[in-house]
Amino acid sequence: MKTPHHESVLSRAARILEAFNQDEPALTVSEVARRADLHVATASRLVGELVAHGFLSRDDDRRLRIGVRLWELVTRASPTLSLRDTAMPFLEGVHDVVGHHVQLGVLDGDEVLFLERLSAPASVVNFTRIAGRLPLHASSSGLVLLAHGPADLKERILAAPLTAYTSATPTAPSRLRALLAEIRQRGYAYCPGYIHSEALGIAAPVRGPGGRVVATLSVIVPNDANAQTVVPVVRTAARGFSHALGVRDAPEVASGR
Repeated sequence: MKTPHHESVLSRAARILEAFNQDEPALTVSEVARRADLHVATASRLVGELVAHGFLSRDDDRRLRIGVRLWELVTRASPTLSLRDTAMPFLEGVHDVVGHHVQLGVLDGDEVLFLERLSAPASVVNFTRIAGRLPLHASSSGLVLLAHGPADLKERILAAPLTAYTSATPTAPSRLRALLAEIRQRGYAYCPGYIHSEALGIAAPVRGPGGRVVATLSVIVPNDANAQTVVPVVRTAARGFSHALGVRDAPEVASGR
């Protein structure tokens, strides 16, 4: 147990909440304690307080879940809420045309965080989830955000060991630098089989006032010859989304940074 004695109660409570994920949304107190690196007695006490405030809830079998109260507070005050609301007509329009996954992503730390996803039952395989994350180097949304991101972010990602999900995943720094330059020049990312061999990602930048890239609009479609026909749909929707955010002339080509 490595938890420092001087650590604040808030830090410990944050680690308890971070113990839950989409694959394992229900945990026992013992599992929470292990994942949060806390003594069971400490975890049990903090869990009791979080349950009392509605931030956690208990199932009939005493397993814990994230509480509805926490979702309510986060949704009410979320800085991404207006972005998502503005995006929805454009996401829905693309989804009506494409019939596969359509996503809204933003940069968060060294990953792309997905705020929304529209899908259909017969859609191609996709690892993305709402509130899920993917690495910048392997996803179409991530590559767009990286291409238009600050120089220190690029250098940090390029210097790190990068996971290859398939043989097509770009992991070599030289290949990534060339790919990022190409994305800035042509205005979109086109990623065949980067995360799954059967899927292809296409993403275009969404710009806010001042022309800064604030999000991406992306699709995941089958990795076949028809995918190229989707590119104009994605780019047109991203430009419309940018206009809705207050950009009068969203540039086709960004100034390479």
